[in-house]
Amino acid sequence: MLDKDSMRCSFCQSKAADVEKLIAGPGVFICDRCVGLCTEILDSERLASSTSQPKLPMWETMSDEEILNHLPNIVAVQRQIEDNLRDWVAHLRSRNISWERIGAALSMSRQSAWERFKTSPPATGAE
Repeated sequence: MLDKDSMRCSFCQSKAADVEKLIAGPGVFICDRCVGLCTEILDSERLASSTSQPKLPMWETMSDEEILNHLPNIVAVQRQIEDNLRDWVAHLRSRNISWERIGAALSMSRQSAWERFKTSPPATGAE
């Protein structure tokens, strides 16, 4: 299960203990500092909206080295989301929700859901 010591901001990778507030989303977290930065970006874009050019994808303005250095951050967020999803599935299994219903909610077959999340604690009761 995800605990406070392993929770990190999905944007800057700061640990929960190192920020004032960590806000949870669907499998991701954002810290108060990143929220503040987002607010600054949105405010500055509102001011410049009349002269704004179309935005390029982030990697278009980055060097190859910057992109390579950014990949570990993306992988860390992916792991965090996967761990969070496993926690949610484990919780559903503890409520005796069937693999069929879990698979349907994830747009996958019952078998695929079971194979992906079978390490989740088994539920008691009928499938």
